[in-house]
Amino acid sequence: MKKYALEDELTKIKGIGPKSAALFEKLGVKRIEDLLYFYPSRYEEFEEPLPVRELQSGALKAVEVTLQGEPVFKRFKGRVMTTVIVGDVTGNIRAVWFNMPYISKTLKSAVHYVMRGNISAKGGMMEIIQPKLYSRQEYQLITGRLLPVYHLVKGLTNNAVTKAISAVIEDVEFPEDYLSLKERRELGVCSLTEALKTIHFPKNKDDVIKARKRLVFDELFTFSVKMQLLKSNDKEHKNGYVVSEKNSEGGSVLEEFKKSLPFELTKAQSLAVEKISKEMSGEATMNMLLQGDVGSGKTAVAAAAMYMAVKSGYQAALMAPTQVLAVQHYGKLSPMFEKLGIRTVLLNGGMSAAKKKEAAALIASHEADVIIGTNALIQGKVEYDKLALVITDEQHRFGVKQREALSLKGTEGEVLPHVLCMSATPIPRTLAIILYADMDICVLNELPAGRLPVKNAVVDPSYRPKAWNFIRNQISEGRQAYIVCPMIDENDTLELENVTQYVEDLRSTLPPSIRIDSLTGKMKPAQKDAVLEKFAAHETDILVSTTVIEVGIDVPNCTVMLIENAERFGLASLHQLRGRVGRGSNQSYCIFMSGKFDKDTMKRLEVMRNSNDGFKIAEEDLKMRGPGDFFGIRQSGEMDFKLADIYQDSEVLIKAAQKARELSEEELAEMSERFPIHFML
Repeated sequence: MKKYALEDELTKIKGIGPKSAALFEKLGVKRIEDLLYFYPSRYEEFEEPLPVRELQSGALKAVEVTLQGEPVFKRFKGRVMTTVIVGDVTGNIRAVWFNMPYISKTLKSAVHYVMRGNISAKGGMMEIIQPKLYSRQEYQLITGRLLPVYHLVKGLTNNAVTKAISAVIEDVEFPEDYLSLKERRELGVCSLTEALKTIHFPKNKDDVIKARKRLVFDELFTFSVKMQLLKSNDKEHKNGYVVSEKNSEGGSVLEEFKKSLPFELTKAQSLAVEKISKEMSGEATMNMLLQGDVGSGKTAVAAAAMYMAVKSGYQAALMAPTQVLAVQHYGKLSPMFEKLGIRTVLLNGGMSAAKKKEAAALIASHEADVIIGTNALIQGKVEYDKLALVITDEQHRFGVKQREALSLKGTEGEVLPHVLCMSATPIPRTLAIILYADMDICVLNELPAGRLPVKNAVVDPSYRPKAWNFIRNQISEGRQAYIVCPMIDENDTLELENVTQYVEDLRSTLPPSIRIDSLTGKMKPAQKDAVLEKFAAHETDILVSTTVIEVGIDVPNCTVMLIENAERFGLASLHQLRGRVGRGSNQSYCIFMSGKFDKDTMKRLEVMRNSNDGFKIAEEDLKMRGPGDFFGIRQSGEMDFKLADIYQDSEVLIKAAQKARELSEEELAEMSERFPIHFML
């Protein structure tokens, strides 16, 4: 009999008491099962040391060296920096440590050390940054091994996590495998037990790829099962509110709306509106995905759908993922609807209790026709009166259950509201059909008239002074700029730009009249909203941020996007970031600054330079990435999977969806019960 069961608390593991268990719980790890599915975020790979002359900037490498001089100490940006020249028969390199003055007592002349760290070029000489020291013998013992590195919280070490997993991995009753040996062979995947053991303690890269493929299949199969169940549920609840296409005089409601607009809809928008109108006027519930590239005019289409619902005596609700985006939608739609005699109300978490109560009263009494807000729309005791249309913006930012909760707010008996989900994520149609199996898909594939295509440039860091000068010139013309960095704070082991230091450097270089602010994911929601609101109001000229602005706000006055370390981002993320500019009538620019210029990096960035078409970029991304690219760049934002990447794992996704389609409704329901909670949406 095995020592551990999946449902056991972590405190059953020797060495884990209540305090340690509380730290694990912050990571979502409460039971033994959670621990098994707490995957490494990356692996430390210990390769053979290279000669000094073969080292290249931007890589994490090991080198065997001896001291060629004495350690030197100096202060640099408020930190103590220790440097020493080391080398081998092929050349010398400078070793650099920050805030480790004691390292000099460890270093001895004529002793061979293996130093492992990030390589960079500075002042005509190669440097190895914050290297770890090993003796020859120590490094030989770990050469060729992969050591797991986990996401941590303060107070919890990587060693503590590794030790806990080691304690249970050989003495736990693993989950039953739902795939038979025959099915595993057909799919080309290993057993679940082997995958869970190997993902934590692989011998090599091939082991990781093999284990990951199985666990990715589980994620995508679970997702596909859930989509099939939703599709089945939709069939059961097919009655929807019937929205009339005619007004009280017998004229077209749609034409009435179009005439009220200060612009003409594009052909793609008109086709989308007509399709939505047809769907909502039938007896079945509409479940539509409106997929359009950034700036393609999805909001205008949504407004048309809301207008049609309201003109038939119903309510319509739009749920946005952030407070700032909700306020922005309200600011655009409220004046438009007010001219048409339609009352719009805003409801979000940032409002006072009194304001929320007032808004809720207007909603319940149907004095408000259109309701715009965040997930506050589904919280508390918000009651609607004939909610016939539910719209979610950036739908992948909401879980399925959140979307369902809003939809159920409008349920009356067997009648369900129509659902319209909007997404600016350009997913290839072959994958979109699977990912949104429960929805009809409508695509906006052209931009409104007057939008100038963004001009793109791919440059190296030596161009930075020119880029900053260009931004300064744009600001002098009354424009604004975004600058994106991959990190929040400085990291001694990674030569990457970070928000904190970048803001300091900009303020010391640019004129004090230029207003600079920063935005990161660490900030509280209220802080983020305040920063974005200031930028939208042009109280800030330059916003330095992480990718938290990927799905942000519409600031037509912002004309420059500078992305530092562009090589660190997936193409889909780069395109989403670029979508923050080019939203007004002025010419906009995107500068991709790359720290690497190898063949593969340049091939990827050339795609960005040569195209502004998100769907074309997504297709190219699909071609360029493969299932074996485990150590590559993950996309962000499309779906909230632990391991799976819809581009990298497209072949696995297709197989998983096919298997889910083969199941009966009874088998689907049974399968959804068997999966661990980690996979369920």
